[in-house]
Amino acid sequence: MKITFLGGGNMASALIGGLINQGFSPDDIAVIEIGAENRARLEKEYEVRCYAEPKAAAFQCDALVLAVKPQQMREACAPLQKYLSKQLIISIAAGLRLADLSRWLGGHDKLVRAMPNTPALIGSGVTGLFALPTVSKAERLGAERILHAVGSTVWVTDEAQIDAVTAISGGGPAYVFLFIEALQQAAIELGFTTKQAQQLSIETALGAAKLAAKSDEPASVLRERVTSKGGTTEAALLVMAERGVKENIVAGVLAANARSRELGDLLGKD
Repeated sequence: MKITFLGGGNMASALIGGLINQGFSPDDIAVIEIGAENRARLEKEYEVRCYAEPKAAAFQCDALVLAVKPQQMREACAPLQKYLSKQLIISIAAGLRLADLSRWLGGHDKLVRAMPNTPALIGSGVTGLFALPTVSKAERLGAERILHAVGSTVWVTDEAQIDAVTAISGGGPAYVFLFIEALQQAAIELGFTTKQAQQLSIETALGAAKLAAKSDEPASVLRERVTSKGGTTEAALLVMAERGVKENIVAGVLAANARSRELGDLLGKD
């Protein structure tokens, strides 16, 4: 499979590195990147072909990954139409709907919308995927193979669910970081050094996530097992329940979902 990236930023770099680690040849990967510094970095680090602007040679590929910022996508798509034929196009730009991308690409309909998250930068991401009905099973597998380079994948059957993926796993790392931040603050207030607070908080979050990942039981059951009647953990959870911690997290995620839909409306306007 030959792959071209439009944009060579952090997420594109993570995908390129992951693909090469999985055995892809650098000769089969190209990047269209307007920034000279980024081009030099990609050529040196991954030995891939880089172009400063769209050229026919860059589109001798099976898949094109759109990895530019959502606000720049329409302008970036304009010069691509004359180079497109049957390539599978995968967009990793948050908020942009496939109907709008198809319109900007002259009606091209081999489109997949993907929503990776920032842990993809270390190969531990999770990506939501949605494909138009015109995308074949083989092309879906190709898209999955590309995104598997940076973590696991989840296919959805309704494009609106990509907005929900954005709210849950796209923004999810920020919610986890906020929890770690709060745990660190509490540790410091309890007399630990900053370094100790970081270690205790990060390792606790990491260990709990690994335990949940390896267990077949729901998180609620795992939580109950840590919570002894009348114990210290119960005391903490009662205060959190009184202050609506769980309900407020759910409300925040729902707000993110609503905002994702609003941004889709705004970004898709002509």
